[in-house]
Amino acid sequence: MCRNRACARFAIGAKPPAPGETRRRSTRERLYTRLTEGLGEAVDDLTYPVLSGLARTGPCSAADLGREIGLDRTTVTRRADRLETAGLLRCQPDPADGRATLLALTGDGQDMVALSRERLAAGIEDSLSGWPQADAQAFARLLRRFVDERPFAADHDRPLDARTRRPGPAPSRG
Repeated sequence: MCRNRACARFAIGAKPPAPGETRRRSTRERLYTRLTEGLGEAVDDLTYPVLSGLARTGPCSAADLGREIGLDRTTVTRRADRLETAGLLRCQPDPADGRATLLALTGDGQDMVALSRERLAAGIEDSLSGWPQADAQAFARLLRRFVDERPFAADHDRPLDARTRRPGPAPSRG
């Protein structure tokens, strides 16, 4: 059941909602707030992307993490300081460059990410519980396809093969 105008317009055959309508900052903030509620003062809608990003990337610099999660280095550093004080991440020397520092999740930080992901999965299951099973399965299949294909795929920068519509071979590095 559609609960907003953008969804309703799409359901009756109009063009789909603009990407901006589905990626609003307020939507992300609401989601992150629900995922982090009651997890402690350091974990909130501002610091959650740092935790989640580190869970995806593994140890990395604040600048690299910032590029991953769409924040600048100084913002990442400020938020990481809060998480470090709470014992959820640590700073460690970069083995490849002794002058650089990497951010890494602690065991407690990994536990926080796991808990928030469990909450996310439960929320999705709850949202889909009123859907017919075939619709929920089709949604899951199509969402996986959407994420695996352009523009989100890791090989999104490779040209598509005209016949298969899949990314072509990786360019040679010779």
